[in-house]
Amino acid sequence: MAQHETLAAVDLGSNSFHLQIGRVVDGQIYPLDVLREVVRIGAGLTADKRIDRATQARALEALRRFSERLKGFPRQAVRAVGTNTLRVAKNAPGFLREAREALGFPIEVIAGREEARLIYLGVAHALPPAQYKRLVMDIGGGSTEFIIGTGLEPELTESLYMGCVSYSLRYFAEGRIDKGRMKAAELAARQELAAMVRPYRALGWQEAIGSSGTARSIESILVANGLTEEGLTQDGLDRLRSLLIKQGSADPGKIAGLRSSRAPVLPGGLAIMVAAFDELDIETMRVSEGALRHGVLYDLLGRVRHHDMREATVAQFMRRYQLDAAQAERVRKLALAIYDALVAGRRDEVTREDDPDRLMLDWAARLAEIGLSIAHAAYHKHSAYVLSNADMPGFSRMEQQRLARVVLAHRGKLAKIQDTGLDGSDWWLLFALRLASTILRRRTDLKLPLLRVAADAGGFQLELPQAWLEDNPLTADALDSESQQWKAVGMKLVVSGLSDKKIAALGRG
Repeated sequence: MAQHETLAAVDLGSNSFHLQIGRVVDGQIYPLDVLREVVRIGAGLTADKRIDRATQARALEALRRFSERLKGFPRQAVRAVGTNTLRVAKNAPGFLREAREALGFPIEVIAGREEARLIYLGVAHALPPAQYKRLVMDIGGGSTEFIIGTGLEPELTESLYMGCVSYSLRYFAEGRIDKGRMKAAELAARQELAAMVRPYRALGWQEAIGSSGTARSIESILVANGLTEEGLTQDGLDRLRSLLIKQGSADPGKIAGLRSSRAPVLPGGLAIMVAAFDELDIETMRVSEGALRHGVLYDLLGRVRHHDMREATVAQFMRRYQLDAAQAERVRKLALAIYDALVAGRRDEVTREDDPDRLMLDWAARLAEIGLSIAHAAYHKHSAYVLSNADMPGFSRMEQQRLARVVLAHRGKLAKIQDTGLDGSDWWLLFALRLASTILRRRTDLKLPLLRVAADAGGFQLELPQAWLEDNPLTADALDSESQQWKAVGMKLVVSGLSDKKIAALGRG
């Protein structure tokens, strides 16, 4: 994979959008530029979970400004991720199409636990190395993540559906704060926390760390009002809580250290923080500059340096589900060879290693049979279900869904899956994977014959030695059946036999 001296991360949070650009030096990332836009797409969610048009317009304008700064960046040097609001919004797919066009780069919507992993990665790189366990808490606009980890490795991750934007809107309408509203918000947060408290206390930690805007804002207010020298304390939170109730609102003109951009979402964030301190028995919390966007940068650095977390996840899944590694490797090698033959001469500046479609095919070939650990019958359906619903560190939700679609369609009737969201390039992956699986169905090391493939607008062509087809009648029959499957979805698969004379001519050529 190409090396890049400058990397960029875009975080489409429920409260703010961030663009972080960093320079890579000796395996570390040093900040070059930061852009922040307070968009609050979480506040634009309607009662039926749709992002309203005014909020969409504001978000798209912010992304266009980011796009101007990202001009000239190669695709592999930029990673953009969406969080809670884009996970829950019913009209997220339509908005994301416009958002990608505005930004000029793909946007991934990541699952809550993947968000937690990336947050921990960002925080861990921003802190001095330590061999003891740390608890990291990140209150976002629509969700709050909790992670316990040691060094750079997270051990326990959780994402809860509560955030400073959603709670401020729900419990502090029009910015009004009183004792009853604060108590209701804290109680709701404690109920969300109840299910995760026991395993977190059981694992334990030696230091609590807060990240992102809510923690930094509360620390700024506590310091400005002489309530702490640094970090957060239980006493400081209680006194800030009392101050907000006394004032009746989060007024920057009356509360030192409170920025006007943070004021509308402070009460909801504070209620969640107070509840977490109470439920987890936190006495003090250190505040880190590391956050999701920093974790995205370091994860991206791992990808370009061949330390891709997705690759580690695939290897771990192969072990967990006790896959036949030899068969998976046979299918992988043949499927990739078929794909490479199809795209030969069509790649522009993208190398094999940088081709996201080729990566997807690689993973699908190795994970296609994980469903065999559940049942042999219709195993591809079990495989697809696992890949759709399992926690897969490093993978975005869209990557998981695409991986599941390809695996689901690698076997069985194509007509049943043509409406599952397969796009143009997916059909090439399917052809390569289905063909490799068919030819290698005997699950033994074979001396593979000369194999020629081609594609056009109508489908695919496959050429094999006629003598080989005659010596392998079961495979020949399976290929004939495969041709019928492609015909059922309006595409062709033409299988032709090559004479010895033609093979000799090809060899001389």
